[in-house]
Amino acid sequence: MNIQEAMARYLPLIEGALREALQTPHAHLAAHHGMMHYHLGWVDERFQPKPARGGKRLRPLLCLLACEAAGGDVHDALPAAAAIEILHNFSLVHDDIEDNSPTRRGRPAVWALWGVPQAVNVGDALFALAHRTLGRLWERDMPAERVLAAILAFDEACVALTEGQYLDMSFEERSDVTVDEYLRMIQGKTAALMGIATQLGALLAGASQEIIIHFHRFGEKLGVAFQIEDDILGIWGDEALIGKSAASDILEKKKTLPVVYALRSEVGERLRAIYRKPELRAEDLPSVLALLEEVEARQYAERMAEEAHRQALEALAATGLSAKALLPLREIAASLRGRRR
Repeated sequence: MNIQEAMARYLPLIEGALREALQTPHAHLAAHHGMMHYHLGWVDERFQPKPARGGKRLRPLLCLLACEAAGGDVHDALPAAAAIEILHNFSLVHDDIEDNSPTRRGRPAVWALWGVPQAVNVGDALFALAHRTLGRLWERDMPAERVLAAILAFDEACVALTEGQYLDMSFEERSDVTVDEYLRMIQGKTAALMGIATQLGALLAGASQEIIIHFHRFGEKLGVAFQIEDDILGIWGDEALIGKSAASDILEKKKTLPVVYALRSEVGERLRAIYRKPELRAEDLPSVLALLEEVEARQYAERMAEEAHRQALEALAATGLSAKALLPLREIAASLRGRRR
């Protein structure tokens, strides 16, 4: 089965599990759940069905593909796949608030429409619902210790996610962030969820501990590459494709990899002088972009992303599973290289 066949088969399963997990329990909670449905891309701001870009569903897809590759039944992993996607969306709702980012996927963010207090509550609800959804694993016919291991691993990923977000925000006021610190940050902010996706897929398939570790590393390194690609798009991406303002990461003083690299280079002092301003404006962008170009910061980030991709595929091969079983995972990894959105 190739990636197109896998997506045709599994994306409807994922969507069904998400809708079941996030169904509105009572009419008086329609607006509360409507805000969640809006963020997931199912309704418009009036809570009328109007499918929009609801995300790639990449993480739950990785979970199911890892489960299948390791010889498991994807239906056993479906609660975990849905829980990971809900947790991811919790992080996005809160991330938009913390970054003061008014748009998400090309339309107003939840907080921009309904205010910060309601958006915080929506994020909290998604966090709780992610755990409740994962708890559906107890309904599956599998060893209790396997379910418990999945729950503990999921909670570890939750902690890592918040740690990564803390570091990301703390870096905004610093001009001495190192590449190692940056990598530690994205290990939590992005790589943790992709790592737990492939880890849980293999774990719930009943794979050996050694194979589970290799699958976790595959997802983790894929997450590192994914975030670096995101950093590149956040500076040089096409606004119409990525759904947010191009170069918004610069205006928000995000310490993305190209900026971190440039700050530690020969143009570092000139770049720091710009970043010392209380607020960056559109007129500062040409100067920042020129300095990044001078030290080939984009090319450096592209090489780092390529290396993380290589390490991910190396970990996948180390599972020792057949090329046929691993094909969809290899194809999904390939599809993320040099992406435009």
